[in-house]
Amino acid sequence: MLRAEGIGYESNGVVIVASADVTVEAGGSIAVVGPSGSGKTTLLALLSGLYKPTRGNVRFDGVPLVGAAGPPPGMAVVLQNYGLVSLLTAAENVEIALRAAGKPPSVAIPEARAALALVSLDQHADQLIEELSGGQQQRTAVARALSLKPRLLIADEPTAELDAGARANVLARMFAVAHGGGALILATHDPEVAERCDNVLELHRLD
Repeated sequence: MLRAEGIGYESNGVVIVASADVTVEAGGSIAVVGPSGSGKTTLLALLSGLYKPTRGNVRFDGVPLVGAAGPPPGMAVVLQNYGLVSLLTAAENVEIALRAAGKPPSVAIPEARAALALVSLDQHADQLIEELSGGQQQRTAVARALSLKPRLLIADEPTAELDAGARANVLARMFAVAHGGGALILATHDPEVAERCDNVLELHRLD
């Protein structure tokens, strides 16, 4: 489903990711682990088309990612900083992603609320993002990604702000993508989460 060969990234002469090979098949899951500053977030940005590699290439369903153009159809991303619009409600944040994917309002509105219900946020759907706690914002970002019904879900530290109950539910929803024939790639500091994945890719600091 996704294959990255020898991808690397440097900025202003600083190498952030030296070289990485990543392959995930349908039904598979990969945990990206490593200390802070080892390039996990950058690697996920390369795999999702948010950054363009300075070396190597990434293919999704056999098609090269352009890079810096954002995730292609069929892929969804949960960003570490969530990427939510603070002056919109939780439901509106999910809805705009669905409408950007081509869903009309009559479909996007109920689907947005259904996605929030998956992560137990249906009662907070009409609250502004800036009114939500960090954990609630994180679950909103997960709901937005899940609402797109992606074949490949890429998530950066998606449980860092969650309590035990919310964490278990969010993980179940994300792993369901892989178990349903899609694939999951996530960065995590949580060894229990890494152990649930089929494969683990460990990064190391370059300095």
